[in-house]
Amino acid sequence: MDYYQTEAWNSYSFPASTKRSVSGDPLESIQRMASENAVVIFSMSTCCMCHAVKRLFCGMGVNPTVYELDEDPSGKELENALMRLQLGGASVVPVVFVGGKVVGSMERVMASHISGTLVPLLKEAGALWL
Repeated sequence: MDYYQTEAWNSYSFPASTKRSVSGDPLESIQRMASENAVVIFSMSTCCMCHAVKRLFCGMGVNPTVYELDEDPSGKELENALMRLQLGGASVVPVVFVGGKVVGSMERVMASHISGTLVPLLKEAGALWL
């Protein structure tokens, strides 16, 4: 699988030529995508909360894999599946996975960061070495 580094986020997205199509259950696709890298963020390129969570991880020295749903042909299917996964959250994105497990929305990520549980989770997933 080819990745390219995006200049704005110091993170990775799929080039247009290698965009995935969702085959089968979108929730299974999300779980597979989330388990392929230590930190995965499902995002929208125009979402301010997505921007903030990407900046948080980059500021911590973590290189998240970012899936911009509005730039992916299967993005709407993935967005609908993430809506079911969030169990009634106010917004669909961002959704953060660490070590293949859902951390959740911006609120949950920030609560984990403030409480001191985010860094150990990132270390356990291999996203941080310090």
